[in-house]
Amino acid sequence: MAAIRRASVSWTGDLATGKGELTAGSSGAFSALPVTWASRTEQPDGRTSPEELLAAAHASCFSMAFSAGLAKAGTPPQSLNVEAEVAFEQLEGSWTVVSSKLTVRGRVPGLDAVRFAELAQAAKDGCPISRALAGNVALSVEAALE
Repeated sequence: MAAIRRASVSWTGDLATGKGELTAGSSGAFSALPVTWASRTEQPDGRTSPEELLAAAHASCFSMAFSAGLAKAGTPPQSLNVEAEVAFEQLEGSWTVVSSKLTVRGRVPGLDAVRFAELAQAAKDGCPISRALAGNVALSVEAALE
């Protein structure tokens, strides 16, 4: 059975000057988050964007996959700090998400840096958000122990 999650946007106006409000329909975790075209291509100014939400999705998905992989390897993490940086660029006249770079710092007792990086790579390749982006977006991970 599929897990279904929902979000909705109420938008007014055209692309350049319009604005929207984003609401998490499934969880209710957020509502009325402001979103605009300018928040995508200029400064956020307190507004979110689809790319920021994609970065949040990728960072949280990777965190879960990496935590599971570390535990399966017999070295559960004490802590992981993950950042995802999604690049949105204009290519040949069309705006495109071109990359998602994950950076992870972790405390994992009993694990060396080489194995930490190997397991980070496996988690990057295996997390569902990475799999959804694979083939369309350049994916990378930089991993270091604290």
